Amino acid sequence: MMGAGKTTVGRLLAKRLGKSFHDCDHDIEARTGVRVAVIFEIEGEPGFRKRESEELRRLAALENIVLATGGGAVLDPGNRALLKARGLVVYLHAQPKDLWQRTRHDKSRPLLNTADPRARQEELYRARDSLYREVADLVVDTGRQSVNVLVNQLLEQLGPQCKLSA
Repeated sequence: MMGAGKTTVGRLLAKRLGKSFHDCDHDIEARTGVRVAVIFEIEGEPGFRKRESEELRRLAALENIVLATGGGAVLDPGNRALLKARGLVVYLHAQPKDLWQRTRHDKSRPLLNTADPRARQEELYRARDSLYREVADLVVDTGRQSVNVLVNQLLEQLGPQCKLSA
């Protein structure tokens, strides 16, 4: 979900594992030269989701990376299958109230640009939580701990399946 910490946690996890980090939304922005919000404005959500699936296929072909997907990537069954087939998937779970606290001042999230963004975020959570759980190999509750504590817990749970860098 947006606000779960995918980019922040992913970046630190990649550093700790000695892997490169990719954020699917940021890579889309770099390739198109425009912000995700602009893509939503011009092409709508269906146009963005098409671009997201294409970028996800490109990124999933890479080796030795940590990837942060966009929160809606799991909506497409093909994306879910690709994620399951190509890597170990971690769902950074957070309660809707915590997600709201983290995103309430962020105006760059097109799906929250509504009359009632908090209700919209809760609706997205209800629609997506089961999809995240379907694809996840590991569910980690983000809670209120620091990013370092969260990454340490994640590394401990990942265990020997992930090689730590020296």
